[in-house]
Amino acid sequence: MHDKPSSEGEMTETGRRLRLLSYNVQVGIRSTTPRHYLTKSWKNLLPAARRLDNLRHIGRLLHDYDIVGLQELDSGSHRTGFVNLSEFLAEQAHFPFWHHQINRNLGRIAQHGHALLSRIQPDAVEEYPLPGLIPGRGALMMRFGHGDNALAVMMVHLALSRRARCRQLGFVAERLADFRHAVLMGDMNSEPGSPEMRTLFSRSELREPEQAMSTFPSWRPQRSIDHILVTPQLEVEACQVLPERYSDHLPIAMQLRLPSGVLGG
Repeated sequence: MHDKPSSEGEMTETGRRLRLLSYNVQVGIRSTTPRHYLTKSWKNLLPAARRLDNLRHIGRLLHDYDIVGLQELDSGSHRTGFVNLSEFLAEQAHFPFWHHQINRNLGRIAQHGHALLSRIQPDAVEEYPLPGLIPGRGALMMRFGHGDNALAVMMVHLALSRRARCRQLGFVAERLADFRHAVLMGDMNSEPGSPEMRTLFSRSELREPEQAMSTFPSWRPQRSIDHILVTPQLEVEACQVLPERYSDHLPIAMQLRLPSGVLGG
């Protein structure tokens, strides 16, 4: 965890506003057409000179947010020139607190993971391996505050198998059950009305999105698989998909108003 002084969201007369962003950054590969999956596939294994330039653009995007969940990162292997992408983006966007979870460690070849970046110091950070036949999926959670006023922010990148996603979201629902104020964000590989998402909503207080927001693929968004979900006590003031094509996904952003007592609001 890296730390230094920072701001902590915007205070209002009725509570604190919190700006959230979730983004699958595809290891810094800028894909803007289907053929890039073929022509740029080598970047998943080898260093690329323009990778960090693309990540610098992403870093500037992250400046406007208080808590950011990033999927498809590398913690510092050969393909990234041994640069920890979580640390790189945290420094680019001046986030004082960040935590990286490695979900699939291939040593010097690749270290697949994801990260949470925060301008607010968390009271606890927890990592969970998610269930599934194929290991390598995880959940990362930051907790802010204690007791009834605690806020839990969890990020996930779920499996491609529907059966695995059902188990994973059941696991997530159990972990968030004790929090009145909870946020779940990430690449869930699931549409809002899918069986696995219905499982999540039936086992937790997380609310179903009011409308589907297509984030994939970035060049012609047709699938709503990236989400920010919240419990009813958190007031959603705005939610939108950003037209920033630095990956094969588009980022999704949300602004919340927190109840009095949460994060000092």
